[in-house]
Amino acid sequence: MPRKTIRNAHGSGTIRKRKDGVWEARYTTGYNSDTGKQIQKSVYGKSQSVVRKKLQAACAAIDIGNYIEPSKLTVGQWVDIWLKEYTGSIKPLTLKSYKVAINNHIKPSLGSIKLSSLGAHSIQAFYNKLLNGSEEIPGLSPKTIKNIHGVLHKTLQQAVKINYIRDNPSNACDLPRVEKVKIKPLDENQISDFIKAIKGHQFEDLFLFTLFTGMRQGEVLGLTWDSVDLQNGTILIYQQLQRIDGVYKFVSLKNDKSRNITLPPFIIKLLQEHKAMQNQWRLLAGSAWDNSNFVFSNQLGGHLAHVTVSTNYKKIVKSIGLPEARFHDLRHSYAVAALQSGDDIKTVQENLGHHTASFTLDVYGHVSQRMKTDSADRMENFIKGVKNL
Repeated sequence: MPRKTIRNAHGSGTIRKRKDGVWEARYTTGYNSDTGKQIQKSVYGKSQSVVRKKLQAACAAIDIGNYIEPSKLTVGQWVDIWLKEYTGSIKPLTLKSYKVAINNHIKPSLGSIKLSSLGAHSIQAFYNKLLNGSEEIPGLSPKTIKNIHGVLHKTLQQAVKINYIRDNPSNACDLPRVEKVKIKPLDENQISDFIKAIKGHQFEDLFLFTLFTGMRQGEVLGLTWDSVDLQNGTILIYQQLQRIDGVYKFVSLKNDKSRNITLPPFIIKLLQEHKAMQNQWRLLAGSAWDNSNFVFSNQLGGHLAHVTVSTNYKKIVKSIGLPEARFHDLRHSYAVAALQSGDDIKTVQENLGHHTASFTLDVYGHVSQRMKTDSADRMENFIKGVKNL
C-alpha cells in the first residue's frame, strides 16, 4: 500500500506517514546557490495534527524572514523566539520575570552557544558561577538560581517538543539547595499592639481588612464594590491589581481560580462604615471622583499604590518593635490565627486561595507551638476518656 502523502497549498510543504508510523513534514527553506536545487528540511511527530502545526510554524517563519535553521540556532536566538512565540498565555508579571532572567543572565552567559551544542556541563558551570559570584558581582541566592533554571528549562523543553534538540540538557544539572523561608506571623500580643498603632491611620480599614481576611495585597487593592455582598457577608475574589511596567492593571489571580470567602461580622461592619466614609469623599470630590469602584481608594476614588501601602505598614510595625516585618505577614498572621482558632485546614486553604490543602499545611503546619500543645491536650483528654470506659 503506498504511503499517504498530503500536499499543502502554495508549495508550503508535504506531510506523509512513514512506514514506521511516524508522521513527517518536509518543507523548502531556500535554494542551493551552486546547484539551484531546493534545500529541504523535515519535522516529525506522532500525529498528523502535531506535524502540521510544526510545518505551519516553520513556513510562517520563512515567510516573514525569521526562519533560522535549527542546527545553526544559538541559545540566544532560540530564547528570543521562545519569548515571542511561546509565551502568549503567560501572566504579565511572570513574563516580565522571564525576560529579566533571559536578558540579565541566560543570554549573557549562554547566548552564543549553539542550541544543538548546549550541554549539561555548560549549564552547570553557569549555575555555579551565578551562585559563587566574583570579586565584582556578588553571588545570587539559591532561590533566584532555581527561578532562572525554571525559565531555561522551559525554553529547552519547548525546543525538545519541536525536535530542535533531542533531550533537555538542564535535566541533568544539580541546583543549590533552597532553604525554606521562615514566615513571621504576628502573635496575639503583636496583633493587639498593631491594632492600637493603626487607630486613626488613613489605612486603618485596609490593614484590619487584610489582617482578618488573609487576602493578598494585590487582591485587596484590586477589590471592587461589585464583588462585595454586605447583606450576605461574602466577597468574590477574582482579580488583583498589579503594577506592570509602570502601569497598574487588573490581572487574574495567582492560581487563576476565583474564590468566595465569608466575612466575620466585625469586617462586615468595618466595610459598611468604610463605604459611608467613601460616599462622603465622593460628594466632596464631585466631578473629580474616579468611578473605578475600588473598595480601598484614595480620596478621589482612584486606586492605591502598592509601595505607598507597604511603606506605611512598615513604618507602623517598626514603631512597635518589628523592623523586619512585611505587608505579606498580615496574610500569614491571618492563617495562623485561623488555625489556632480551630478552623479546619481545608477552610483555611480555600480562604487563602492556595491550590491544595497540602501546600497550606506545608507552610503553616509547623508555625505554632500552641497548636501542638492543644493537640497534645486533646489526645490526653481522649486517653482519659477511653481509660474510664
